[in-house]
Amino acid sequence: MRNRRAWSATRTVVAGLACGVLALALPGAHASAGADHPARAMSDPSAVIEWMRTADATIEAEARPGPPELYIWESYVSTAVYNAVVGIEGRFTPYKWDGRAPRTASSAAAAAAAAHQVLRHHFPGAAPRLDAALTDTLAKIPDGEAEDQGVAFGKLAADRVIDLRRDDGRGASVPFPARPRPGVWRPTPPGYTPFAGAWIGRVRPLLLDSPHQFRPGPPPSLRSARYARDLHELAAYGGRTGSHRTPEQTDTARFFVALDLQGALGDHATRHGFGITETARLYAAANTAQADAVITAWDAKLHYGTWRPVTAIREADTDGNPATRADRHWEPLLVTPAHPDYLSGHATMGGALMRTLTGVLGTSRVDLRVRSITTGATRHYRYAHEYEQDVVDARVWGGIHTRTADEVGNATGRRLAAWALRTYFRPVP
Repeated sequence: MRNRRAWSATRTVVAGLACGVLALALPGAHASAGADHPARAMSDPSAVIEWMRTADATIEAEARPGPPELYIWESYVSTAVYNAVVGIEGRFTPYKWDGRAPRTASSAAAAAAAAHQVLRHHFPGAAPRLDAALTDTLAKIPDGEAEDQGVAFGKLAADRVIDLRRDDGRGASVPFPARPRPGVWRPTPPGYTPFAGAWIGRVRPLLLDSPHQFRPGPPPSLRSARYARDLHELAAYGGRTGSHRTPEQTDTARFFVALDLQGALGDHATRHGFGITETARLYAAANTAQADAVITAWDAKLHYGTWRPVTAIREADTDGNPATRADRHWEPLLVTPAHPDYLSGHATMGGALMRTLTGVLGTSRVDLRVRSITTGATRHYRYAHEYEQDVVDARVWGGIHTRTADEVGNATGRRLAAWALRTYFRPVP
């Protein structure tokens, strides 16, 4: 009966869009929300958190993506959830959409239905688990018209995002044509795997106008003093053996291999008492900024194609720089990912994430508790700059990125996130 009511309510929601838009235009239309707002269950922010957790688990199980691709998938789900919520609750500008539903609709039901629809569309093999999860969520919401309107509107919000991302270049074949000369990337040991996920550098961004909108200038030339400093630091601190790293620095390098950032966002929203609109906005802004940071970093990787530290150190006698020295047996602490050095994807995402959080929260005190999937440890970051410094250092101490690739990546991520927040997810006056 619940499903039949949800589908029949679609006509009600569509018919109510004009009324919803008119209500938004009326002075004081939302001022009396406290008097007639649905019960707590109708707009419970835990629905957003639970479904982002479900999205994370579903994407990992079905797509098995690397960290860069993961945030593109997460952004699909979180933008649909965000549109479903703000289309009912108001307060923030929708993402590339103008859909509205009656304020009587359940935003919690809408969030769950939106996430369910996006995930079911992209991962049909997970349908039984997703259907069961949706049933569990809706069981917490009182049956009736509000729930049905929310479910129907959530489906509309999801369909909008699915249409927006159709033929966006995900998974396309993108060659890397550069020849393996000094300074140019080539497959690295131990697997000598071809350029992984090159399509990410050409996929249509979520927020930016193009993948190269924030492409930085070129990396230091092979004969520069800065290039030599980068290599000396890597040789001293990034090696698997004989390194000058402290145990704490080694822990930091391993900590940042893979992080549970969706969990960190949900934890922050819960501890700080965010409502459903603030929670949905937090996820959508953070995930889309990180997705576009990944796209920007991969665009730079394709454009500049710089070799990784393991190649640069082993072949330093070919770089033309008298200040570098080759070590044919040098190995990094971490296994080198199969793509070029400049820009660092993790550092670019880190800058984008922190600039998004400081912009959304209105303070540099991000109060973020982050768990490492790799080590199982949890770290607490009070301020944005603490997180940014760790993610920059981690890739150097892991031996897989030059400091320049990290620092320029971090600055690039911050710039693009600042631009994104001026354009998207803005408060409604």
